[in-house]
Amino acid sequence: MQTPSGSIVAAAQAAPETTDAQGRRLVLRRLSALDKLRLYKAAGPALTQNGAWMGVAALAASVAAIDGVPVPAPSSEAQVEALVARLGEAGLDAVSAALGHRQASAAEVAAAAGN
Repeated sequence: MQTPSGSIVAAAQAAPETTDAQGRRLVLRRLSALDKLRLYKAAGPALTQNGAWMGVAALAASVAAIDGVPVPAPSSEAQVEALVARLGEAGLDAVSAALGHRQASAAEVAAAAGN
């Protein structure tokens, strides 16, 4: 039987990693149900209904460390936006690819914005 701290260490060692176009090493975490619930709380009721915003926020919240520096899970809209700004397109694209998410095309984004 594994101790709680042993479980945390094992999970961290098994975390997927990727490198973005800027050469930053990103350690990722799969969002648990509780992580998602906390992200919804951080977003608030209006942004929770915005699928595009939540998609980008979920990608950003999936980053556990950048170049070996731990990244805490965002707990407010401002923290989500700061993390998205820090990651930029290069970081978000790398996270999306590493987690196997399909990028929406510009036409899909435009169509969703019109609805």
